[in-house]
This record gives sequence, structure tokens and C-alpha cells, in this order.
Amino acid sequence: MSKKPEHLLVIRLSAMGDVAMTVPVLRALTNQYPALKITVLTKAFFKPMFRDLANVSVVEADIKGEHKGVLGLYKLSKTLKKTGLDSVADLHNVLRSNILKFFFFGKKVVQIDKGRAEKKALISGKIFEQLKTTHQRYADVFEHLGYLIDLSNPKFPEPSKLTSKSIDLIGNDSKSCIGIAPFAAFKGKAYPLPQMQIVIEALSEKYKILLFGANGAEANQLQIIADKNDNVINLAGKLNFNDELDIISNLKLMISMDSGNAHLAAMQGVKVLTVWGVTHPFAGFSPFNQDLNNAVLANRVQYPKIPTSVYGNSFPIGYDSIFSTISPEDILDKIKMIIK
Repeated sequence: MSKKPEHLLVIRLSAMGDVAMTVPVLRALTNQYPALKITVLTKAFFKPMFRDLANVSVVEADIKGEHKGVLGLYKLSKTLKKTGLDSVADLHNVLRSNILKFFFFGKKVVQIDKGRAEKKALISGKIFEQLKTTHQRYADVFEHLGYLIDLSNPKFPEPSKLTSKSIDLIGNDSKSCIGIAPFAAFKGKAYPLPQMQIVIEALSEKYKILLFGANGAEANQLQIIADKNDNVINLAGKLNFNDELDIISNLKLMISMDSGNAHLAAMQGVKVLTVWGVTHPFAGFSPFNQDLNNAVLANRVQYPKIPTSVYGNSFPIGYDSIFSTISPEDILDKIKMIIK
């Protein structure tokens, strides 16, 4: 029998949600195999996600600078070899990681099976069933390396202590906080902001509402909403990533699209309500350890081609009105069910 690796390199470079989905899997791995050493290769911005994992260190990939191109990846591979890695868990399986695989000649490399054929069948309408989750696909990679992981009884960190800057921004009263991240990478996944404002206004009567988004245009739109409502605070562009993660860990609930913020909350054990448009949980991207009933779905009777794509980047003519089948009241009713 071959010896199990003792030091694993884990590759997952992007996107934010996909990187966040590695965290609960790595937490289970390190809890169940405490002697295992792990080095994660990812983008510098994502490093804080791994801050509370035992025996996990991060190597930052500068793929637009120092590690750009084949020569840059060769330089990166030399740096990684110096960590003493035994085997490689490639959770990304793209051109860059395949080039790195070539440079790791002699090391065992196991790459994720993304299930492209099943996903193609799902979006083409040939099947409509729950596919293997991304979390389980990650776990399968580690099983092939000799580490069977049980994801059924997860452990999560305690809510983080907030910095003084965060407290100054959101206050330190006893009112429970609900996070809302209304944006997504593609229009077909983002619930219309005017309808979300109705949700925000209703919730702000009882809860403190914290709005999450990117700096720039998203931050400007959220600030307009915050200025119009009491108990609504825009966090977009006002905190570093570490501080945002701290605040997310203290939420009573995160309301998110099928996007990264859902996974940032779920990886910390926070309840998440997700709103789905042209994508669908069956593709395997539901946030970790969340009840399936915590998802609000567009009406598939009216829009039978859901999911129209895996990532929400394409949809047929007419499907841009898909969120008309989800009312603000539908979302509010689901929130009451989750936090009753």
C-alpha cells in the first residue's frame, strides 16, 4: 500500500465563491486528519478565508504579474516545491493548474471532476435532478489522495470579535443584523434592486440591515438605499476583506444571490437565504450545509429552461423577466420561516 501524502498542495485560484466553497471541506479535512499539513495556492485577496484553519498556509499566486505565463508558472512551481509538498489536490482544473501539473512531474496530482457532461445535460433539459455538489467534488479529490472526508457533521468557528472600525460603522447595540448582498456577476442571477428595496424596508423595521457589494457602482447604489432607510448600513467599499468576514460571521442571516457572499457566510456557519434566477441549486452550487428550503426559486413552470446555464451568463430571450415570479413577499415569508 502506498504511503499517504503528509503535505498536500491545494490549488483553487478563482472565483470567490468557488474558493470559499473549499473552506468547509478543508476544515473537515484538517479536523479529521490533524497531522496533515496543507498549503493552499490561491489569489492574495482570498487569503483571509483560510485564516482560522489549522495546519493550513497560503501561497499567493500573482497570475497577472510575477506568475504570468508559462515562465511565471514555472517560477511559481519552484517556490511551491520548496514547501515540501508530497501530492497535489487540483480543485480548479484549468489551463494554469494543468501547466503546474506538468512542472510537478513525479508528484501525484489528482484533479477535480467538474461533471461537465452532467451539467450540460442539466442545462439542455435532458435531465432535471440534483447533481453532486461542488463541496463533494472537492472531497472526492482528497479521497483519491487517501483522505476520506465526512462532511455530514461540520464544525464552524465562533463569531469573530469585531474591530473598532467595524463597531464604529455598524454600532454595538443588541439589534440582530441581517446581511443582504443583492448583486451577482450576471443579470440573470441578480434580483432587481427596486424589489429588493421593498425587502430591505420591511426588514429594517425589526433588524439592522447590512448591505454588501463591491466598491464603485455597486457601493453607490447601495448608499442611496441606505440613505433612504433607518437601520440600513452600506458596507460596500468601507472595510477590508478581513473585517467583512468578521461582520459576516456575526450575522443572524445572509440574504444573497447565487453568488460569492452566500458561500462566505455558509463557510462560517451562518444561515443563508439564496435567491435563484436562471441558475438552479441542482447544478451543485448551493451554499454549504444549508437547508434546501432556504432557497427561493424562480417559477420553472413559466420558465421551463431553468437552469439556462451553469453560471447564469446566458439565457433565452424573455428570461430577463424571470424574477417577476418571485415577489418581495415570497422572500419575506422565507425569511420568517428561517429565523422564526
